[in-house]
Amino acid sequence: MNITKPHLALAQSTGCVITVCQTQPAPNVHNKNQRLSATDPDKKPFPHPNAECDGQWSCSGVILDRNSGIVICQGAVFFPFLKKSANPDSSVLFTDDFPSDFLIQVECASQPQIHVKHGSHVHNDVMDQRSVLGLVPMSKSKSGRMQFQAQLLMLLPCPGFQKAFSKLFKKEEGWVFSSEEEKKEYGEFQKDLAYLHWFAILKLQSPLPHTHKMGIMDSSKLVKGGTVYACGSPFGSFYTDIFLNTISKGVLSNIAGDQNVVLLTDARCLPGSEGGGIFAFGEGVVHLVGIIVAPLCWKTNEWVGLTVACSLSHILDSINKILGRTEVGLKNELGTLLLADHCRPKHMGLGSIEKLMASVVLVDSGQAWGSGVLLSSNLVLTCRHVIRNSLKVTVKIYHPKTPAGHHTYEGYQAIKGRVLFATQAFSPYDIAVVELEESIRGIPEPVLASEYCTGEDVYVIGFGALGERCGPSVTSGVLSTVISVGNVPVMLQTSCAVHGGSSGGPLFAAESGQLLGIVASNTRDNCTGATYPHLNFSIPITIVGAAIQRYRKYGDLRSFGELNKAGHAVQDVWRLQRSPGKVFQSKL
Repeated sequence: MNITKPHLALAQSTGCVITVCQTQPAPNVHNKNQRLSATDPDKKPFPHPNAECDGQWSCSGVILDRNSGIVICQGAVFFPFLKKSANPDSSVLFTDDFPSDFLIQVECASQPQIHVKHGSHVHNDVMDQRSVLGLVPMSKSKSGRMQFQAQLLMLLPCPGFQKAFSKLFKKEEGWVFSSEEEKKEYGEFQKDLAYLHWFAILKLQSPLPHTHKMGIMDSSKLVKGGTVYACGSPFGSFYTDIFLNTISKGVLSNIAGDQNVVLLTDARCLPGSEGGGIFAFGEGVVHLVGIIVAPLCWKTNEWVGLTVACSLSHILDSINKILGRTEVGLKNELGTLLLADHCRPKHMGLGSIEKLMASVVLVDSGQAWGSGVLLSSNLVLTCRHVIRNSLKVTVKIYHPKTPAGHHTYEGYQAIKGRVLFATQAFSPYDIAVVELEESIRGIPEPVLASEYCTGEDVYVIGFGALGERCGPSVTSGVLSTVISVGNVPVMLQTSCAVHGGSSGGPLFAAESGQLLGIVASNTRDNCTGATYPHLNFSIPITIVGAAIQRYRKYGDLRSFGELNKAGHAVQDVWRLQRSPGKVFQSKL
């Protein structure tokens, strides 16, 4: 028997896949006459009678209200069908801006309380209607799912998201939000990400079985590090028998813009998940908080491993403003949507992750920047390659804006620091210790771990990728393995997303909050140049724990010198190699 956790079942019940096409594709609509594969995620596998996979686009979506049939999705897949006479720079687009033979299909799961046989019957009736329009299912096995025609109510941008997004992801830094395959397939369509901030509001032409209404959480109440779930359909309409409404779990890695309009999460998503929902779970209730706009992103060819979403409450505010200028009929269609509760949790106080983030700093050598962790009010542990042979660095600590009683302003406090110690270049332990010229008060000192538990939940906190634009980012995962030499842990491997700028950042145990180590590197394939953010390595805190305690007690740095005396076995581990001659050398 297939059983889904109750709060996730509600999230899954809102998920759907949207496919758009024309019965007679226009010349300017993208056509690709080749057989669909898993590397072509946004082409519908339902062939047109006159051509295979012609001009059909798909993405994920969220059913905001099953009773009224209101659906929202990312708007990019609609723009290839825009009439030449339509104005793409308009503040809103309607059905009249698209061809008369423009078709929208929504596929979703039937409710668990619906008997499979009944659900299949509903689905087959709908597909009988659709078959005359050329949308024939690739698989005859559609038990438990339904397909409906839908009407486009409006296509609109979210200006707040566009503004914050452009500030956060600067073009000159080499940010890319589509794979090489997608760029080749979409061509000019993806240039400059012109439609990333657009969203489509649809209405199903047939009612859906009733379920509990999904609460919508105001994004201004979100807190970094909180658990979130992503629900989308990888590869869009490609073989929904397998991929429809896939759930992934992560944390809210970062938030940016006015009232947190831009959301970033390490919940793993794939192409085709655009338009899917981001959900937060708290106080026994699941809330919809955002719509996925970019499931993958790279920075200067480095895979970052984060998913970008737009706050749903901001999209609803944009709709509300537009409805003030539209006809009454459309207002009636969207009335239920706009009455959805903007859930505000009773209390979202400072949790353990906020306390952990308070000890994380940005270390700037003037040549490069990275992360570090405060071991005391004036002592920072970071990586050797972050300080770049500098004798002095600038350490910046982020103060978020919080309610009265904590910091009431938002910004960075910059303090000069002196490099007390850095390992030699030949040492496998990439470590540096910085002493600040002035102490930082009110920061809880981390508890240093004395042992490790493979498989435990962990967090990496640092200034990776985004730098100092919106404070440290949080990524979650597990302690994948502990590598030991002579029963001494010398390397920790985790599944957290780690990228440039994360070096020197702390690795914390999620349950105890203990400092397990500091991030030293992620992984790069030297043959292809690809990076793997979810395969990364940290230096165990037990390697430096005794030296730290000796310095804090006696001011003696000599114990740190032992880090330069690591044996060949430890060096081989950190080279990700075995002894030559025994096996082929690793390509990493």
